[in-house]
Amino acid sequence: QVQLVESGGDLVQAGGSLRLSCAASGPAFSTYAMGWFRQAPGKEREFVAGITGSGGSTAAADSVKGRFLISRDNAKNTVYLQMNSLIFEDTAVYYCAAKKWGSVVTIKTPDYWGQGTQVTVSS
Repeated sequence: QVQLVESGGDLVQAGGSLRLSCAASGPAFSTYAMGWFRQAPGKEREFVAGITGSGGSTAAADSVKGRFLISRDNAKNTVYLQMNSLIFEDTAVYYCAAKKWGSVVTIKTPDYWGQGTQVTVSS
């Protein structure tokens, strides 16, 4: 089992940048595919980006491609989401997720969730 704690959410102006972090506790972090999801008010939770356990493969939603980058540091049991060129529509609660032996496809149905961190983009 893995526990996930997100951090880094903040209020930022449109065009700005933020980096979210997700610290994982539990053994064998590198065996988990990791992902970021977000949920805006009144909308369903949506996939943002995913990364395999080794970090060798990544995927991102079309809405964030070229602006957001997912990465991980297995020595620190941490996954990151670098968000650049933020727009108002990126405002949401961002969740970290994990899936044992997952891929960038199967991470879309994760086994574990964090509690979320709020990102607010002012226009």
